[in-house]
Amino acid sequence: MGVNRIPVDPDVGIPDLVNRLKDDSRRLVADEVRLVKLEVRDSVTKSGTGAMWMSLAFGVGVVAAVLATLLLVTLIGRLASGHMWVGAIVTAILELGLAAVFLRKGAAAFKQPHYTLDQTRDTVSDTAVWVKSKVG
Repeated sequence: MGVNRIPVDPDVGIPDLVNRLKDDSRRLVADEVRLVKLEVRDSVTKSGTGAMWMSLAFGVGVVAAVLATLLLVTLIGRLASGHMWVGAIVTAILELGLAAVFLRKGAAAFKQPHYTLDQTRDTVSDTAVWVKSKVG
């Protein structure tokens, strides 16, 4: 299998080649910027749509939770010989226990280490040192 050779014009000097490289680099950067703009626009559109559906789901969930609470209060109140206050107290205790479980899980999630700016700075510093060692 042969190697594809790029035709080279012998009359082209180094300044012309440098100018071509500069123009190609400019075009490449412009294309990258255009690509980033398209990706950001697409990402923002998808995020907005996702946020709309999430807020709609949250609203429906809140209404359903309120209705479930009223149902549970009424059901326990009827079982307690019509004393609705007993149903309200028992339901409140159950919901507070559930909230405590969710709070513990959320606090545990925050305690896990996250990718931080300090790690990013260290990585960039290490990369700069590596590039200097390869260049110089």
